[in-house]
Amino acid sequence: MRRAAAWTLAIWLALMALAGLVAARASYVADLSAFLPSAPTPGQRVLMEQLRNGATARVLLIGVRGGEPAARAEASRRLAARLRQSGAFDAVHNGETGGPEQQALGRLLFERRYLLSPAVDAARFQPEGLRAGIDETLSLLGTPAGAMIKPILMRDPTGETVRMAEAMLPAVAPRVEDGVWVSRREPRALLVATTRADGDDLDAQAAAQQQVRAAFAAVAPQAGPGLQLELSGPGVFAVESRTLIHAEVDRLAKAGGAVMLVLLLIAFGRPQALLLAALPVGAGVLAGIVAVDLLTGTVHGLTLGFGTTLIGEAVDYGIYYLIQARALGAAGWRRQHWPTVRLGLLTSLAGFAALAFSGFAGLVQLGLFSISGLVAATLTTRFVLPVLAPQGSPGLGLRGPLGRATGRLAGALPRLARPLALLAAGAALWLALQPSPWRGTLAALSPVPAEAMALDASLREDLGAAEAGVLVAIEAPDEAQALQRAEQAGARLEALVQAGVLAGYDSPAQRLPSPSTQLARRAALPEAAALRQALAQATAGGPLPAGSLQAFVDDVQAQRRAPVLTRAGLAGTPLASALDAQLVAPRQAGAPWTALLSLRMTPAAAADPAAAARLDRALAGLPDTRVVRIQPELDAIYAGYLTQARWQAGLGALAVVALLAWHLRSGRRLARVLWPLAASGVLVLAGLTASGQPLGVLHLVGLLLVVAVGSNYALFFDHLAATSGTAPADGDDAQAGADLLASLLMANLTTVASFGLLATAQVPALAAVGQTVAPGALLALLLSAAFIRQPRRAAAV
Repeated sequence: MRRAAAWTLAIWLALMALAGLVAARASYVADLSAFLPSAPTPGQRVLMEQLRNGATARVLLIGVRGGEPAARAEASRRLAARLRQSGAFDAVHNGETGGPEQQALGRLLFERRYLLSPAVDAARFQPEGLRAGIDETLSLLGTPAGAMIKPILMRDPTGETVRMAEAMLPAVAPRVEDGVWVSRREPRALLVATTRADGDDLDAQAAAQQQVRAAFAAVAPQAGPGLQLELSGPGVFAVESRTLIHAEVDRLAKAGGAVMLVLLLIAFGRPQALLLAALPVGAGVLAGIVAVDLLTGTVHGLTLGFGTTLIGEAVDYGIYYLIQARALGAAGWRRQHWPTVRLGLLTSLAGFAALAFSGFAGLVQLGLFSISGLVAATLTTRFVLPVLAPQGSPGLGLRGPLGRATGRLAGALPRLARPLALLAAGAALWLALQPSPWRGTLAALSPVPAEAMALDASLREDLGAAEAGVLVAIEAPDEAQALQRAEQAGARLEALVQAGVLAGYDSPAQRLPSPSTQLARRAALPEAAALRQALAQATAGGPLPAGSLQAFVDDVQAQRRAPVLTRAGLAGTPLASALDAQLVAPRQAGAPWTALLSLRMTPAAAADPAAAARLDRALAGLPDTRVVRIQPELDAIYAGYLTQARWQAGLGALAVVALLAWHLRSGRRLARVLWPLAASGVLVLAGLTASGQPLGVLHLVGLLLVVAVGSNYALFFDHLAATSGTAPADGDDAQAGADLLASLLMANLTTVASFGLLATAQVPALAAVGQTVAPGALLALLLSAAFIRQPRRAAAV
């Protein structure tokens, strides 16, 4: 026996050491992509790619607030220069136009202006077209644009540089003061930086954000006093979410540990019992992390936070053994109570098993964590605790009074069974008459505070980059076809702009025309002799003599031989980051290219369903083109997420019923075990609905936990009712009954306390679990005592 015990401990310790090593090296993430579907619709796939790896996920929005305007502008220039030199960013923009990157881009675009200008066609180089272009260019000399036009007038008399710039510039741009972008309403300079790191590489995102903070700390004192840094963007949200979740997990673990310490000292009166009761908890949490990491590759922060809730149930197993084995010993406990604990475990696993087969990675992680964690906690209780404490916990503490108090409560509560049953039935009827409370949103899973969201919206508004409500997503096998299809869609969208349905749109083809369009424009460029003849007619009697425009003729001839400009040709330029957000290259072989066109609906059209139908009709027939309405798509993702979770929870509940029916083999016993579980769930659901808060997936997971925890209470009360007779009990039986009731009360107190702490979490998703399970566990114990009537002597121990 001693050798077997030694081997048991050695194997357990080795497994825990290995699990600790894996957990320490696990990859922890906090982005919401884990809660997106694994089999998305085409529109959802577009959004998911942007959330995970799109260029927008790599954008940092930077504000320099306070101080004097000149100080803000100087800080903006110094900060942009440092960030560009750091090598951590693909691009840094702050409105400056005289830098080396901007000058290089300007030269490149100027040299290809006849391939890029939307005004270029064969008619443009006929006498009438040349005359109109020259007259329009000359008319701009007296405008603010004249300073840019005058130096290049003899090389570009038709103003193709202006036409090209008009096509490429966004419809809404930030205000420029002192050569940098500034807010129109706030004392703030603006910058936009695009990180080299992918948006889902949180460690690299955190490092890039730290570089921004360090660079600002270095330049702010040099620029002037009173300057503050503002930082936002998807990467900032992800990093801050991870930090907040880790901080909350740490806080909850410490606070929960302190509460457990007090409660277990009350129950056992000996410190060594605390370590014993903690072993199933530690084993469960480590096993959960290892299983999720090995099977899914990452551990989501919400899953890790959910691990703190495992304390509430896993500690129950240790309490059951340490108290109940006091009178029975390890062998007696295994004989009398292990079957009940094992059945409670199986019902918990049946409830959570459905989640492990979800189409959402987040639900899969929660299911895997629960299953592996509970199995490890139960096996530790079954095999390790009997070795370390064969006679249960040393010390009595207040178990005697607790057992007697629970016995009196168990004897009194059945008198309230009828009123409680009527209350539960009334709550069920009330719920049936209410609108569905299951209306949570995907955003509710995010711990990003409202202040951070407000800052992000403010920076985006200043930059003219408010979130698009509607996208047109176009897929194609290569870059050229993606741009060509974007041009075809743009032609149809332009008609909607003219009709007042759209206020405008942004397309990658506005910045980079397709190769076929560039080739058509190149083919329209005339030979030198024909161009000189047309110029002579167009300039006759005008202020620009044809003889002074030889540089224009030479440039046209040079561009007749110029290669088309591609996305690769813009790499490293300030235009590349903007283009990357709209023209998305495939991340794996065989995947399509995607062109994204963002639409700006007019206010009237945004509120008119007929306008949406008109947009769909306008784009109908274009290959691999779909309209993506972002908020409805996100709502559809979450609705599908919630619907699947509810179906899976229902299947889990059926599995629990089938398992209990197979074990109890009595319809009467099955009904009395299920009734308190159903009633507690209904009452909790009614309370949450009455509070007015929308219920989401994590509330549903909380209800599964209520069933998992409550099934143990109901089964133990059923066991006590089934094994107790009406004859007077001897001393050992009385002590065993008292210890059983004391263990149920202590297990319930630890569960309610741990989940009550979770309800205070700043992470809404974790708080939802706590708000559901804490009252549900308490109700499950009370209703089990009320509905599972005990024989007289069992209630009096």
